[in-house]
Amino acid sequence: MNCVEKDNEYFQYSPQPMENDASSEQRLLGSSRLKIAAEKARQRLLDDRNEQVFWKGELANSALSTATAVSTLGLLLKHYPMNPQGLPERRELLDYLEAGTAWLANNQNDDGGWGDTNLSYSNIATTILVMAAIKLAEKAEDYSEAIESATAYVDKMGWIDGLKTRYGKDKTFAVPILTNAALAGLVPWSDVASLPFELACFPQSFYRFLQLPVVSYAIPALVGIGQAKYFHQKPWNPITRIIRSMAVKKSVKVLEQMQPASGGYLEAIPLTSFVAMSLISTGRASHAVTKNAVRFLVDTLREDGSWPIDTNLATWNTSLSLNALDNHQIDIAELGVTDWLLNCQNTEPHPFTGAAPGGWGWSDLSGAVPDCDDTPSAILALHSIRRSPSFHLENLPRIRRAAMEGIQWMLDLQNRDNGWPTFCKGWGKLPFDRSGADLSAHVLRALKAWEADLISEDGLFAGKSEAFAKVVHQGFEYLRSQQNKDGSWFPLWFGNQDHPQEENPVYGTAKVLLAYACWGYLEQEPARQGFQWLVTNQNEDGGWGSGVSHQRLENGRICNQLLGSSIEETALALETLLHSPNPEHQAKTVEKGLAWLINRVETDRYLECSPIGFYFAKLWYHERLYPLIFTASTLGAALSHTGNSAESPGSEAFE
Repeated sequence: MNCVEKDNEYFQYSPQPMENDASSEQRLLGSSRLKIAAEKARQRLLDDRNEQVFWKGELANSALSTATAVSTLGLLLKHYPMNPQGLPERRELLDYLEAGTAWLANNQNDDGGWGDTNLSYSNIATTILVMAAIKLAEKAEDYSEAIESATAYVDKMGWIDGLKTRYGKDKTFAVPILTNAALAGLVPWSDVASLPFELACFPQSFYRFLQLPVVSYAIPALVGIGQAKYFHQKPWNPITRIIRSMAVKKSVKVLEQMQPASGGYLEAIPLTSFVAMSLISTGRASHAVTKNAVRFLVDTLREDGSWPIDTNLATWNTSLSLNALDNHQIDIAELGVTDWLLNCQNTEPHPFTGAAPGGWGWSDLSGAVPDCDDTPSAILALHSIRRSPSFHLENLPRIRRAAMEGIQWMLDLQNRDNGWPTFCKGWGKLPFDRSGADLSAHVLRALKAWEADLISEDGLFAGKSEAFAKVVHQGFEYLRSQQNKDGSWFPLWFGNQDHPQEENPVYGTAKVLLAYACWGYLEQEPARQGFQWLVTNQNEDGGWGSGVSHQRLENGRICNQLLGSSIEETALALETLLHSPNPEHQAKTVEKGLAWLINRVETDRYLECSPIGFYFAKLWYHERLYPLIFTASTLGAALSHTGNSAESPGSEAFE
């Protein structure tokens, strides 16, 4: 094997054998091989539900999350309060630190750095955080070799200059990283930017009035990190010093009010850790916010000593699973998940963001917030449920009401550029408020599914069909404006670590083309170009994208290995290409892709994950259920495409 340098980081390339050429086989669309593979994936997906009938999934172990949690608990041990009621005992903290640092050391990459997950290439941000964690846990001597290798890696990347290269002007994650590093003594406090935490004292209505609702998402980090900088290095300006001193208690009170019942802000381990470590380092280990945050960290700790990036994606996984199973034309209503999904909808203004009722977040847990990807996915799932054979009409009013409230929530979120953002309107400068092609396409698909209801006599657009048509037209105009010159689209929350800009055009293009398909716009030029891009970018092995695995070397380090195509991207591309109006695409490209994917199912390799998910600020994750959901969805769509579905149809395969 040979190590190859990529964007100043290292990965290994291992050429893979070609899959069976579909041209030498029987036509897979309509074949028994397709049916058997589809049934296998479908049944595995059905079996993966927990005892509460929904799909919880499992996010990857995260070196980044583990590092920030270890730093927090290490600081807690160092600043252990006189009255530790509500906090772990010293002995427990020592055990957590022992297990956490051992896991980190055991998952160091061969180049000396750490990636966000065990399948991620090294990056400077996570590596600095791990170095800080090991030092704050007072384990630097125990792992001196690991620290030495990590230091060499960070030196090569350029420390602060390397962080600037990775994040540019976006300070949402760079400043917390440097704060963590400063608390560990790795960088001076002068390298940490000051944050105006006094802004947290203004009510959420103030941000909405100024059209800056995005600020509310940053408040926990703004207060915690901002106060850490303030206490450890006071501002030279006396007026600023006075203003911030007066805002300390009030802004912490805001933190307390925003903290969810679980204790975890956004259910995110890094964000919660940054807040907690900041308060601990400034003498507030006994504060209620700190205690609740530490409780959250203990509750989310895994048996191997690591932490995931977030608690779970249960709502997202469940709606994706329902929509995937709908492609198999099975009776979705029989699964008994309707009430659970409806209960995940936000029915009151959200305490964290002030978001209006109507949307869905990624999880059923208290720390999740509504967004414009989970919401259309849930609305599409409700559409699948209501058209199922066993659906009882007496349940239609509440299903319809939930869908209309969700759609209204999405309509209110549409940005000035006619696209849809993730969480809120704003200036479009951050992932929170910036429109995304994949999100906008998802919204357009949800609008199509409920079009008849929306323009009905009692619908949101009753007597206003032209206004509805305008919204749709504007949405597609936005998609047209976001198309790359090569015909592809980039998504907002998914990436490919082997792409030069870490973008994922396969995911983005596939999701956008599904919107064109459901609205019957397949002959439009953007759709034609998008389909051609997918065809052109099929890998030699028949799949799309790039998968990755890792192997442990003799020195105990991890070496990431590029595998060629990924399950997730191949499935997404194939499901989309089934809608291509070009017969050549299905006769050649789809058949070759199906040969690759079916082979993976037959050899039980269809559950192999790749890190395609972006969290905030380019933080990578992979989700155990993604390859299964996407595979089941695609093979079910292929079956429906041939009229060879596993169950009696309840409706059309795609609407």
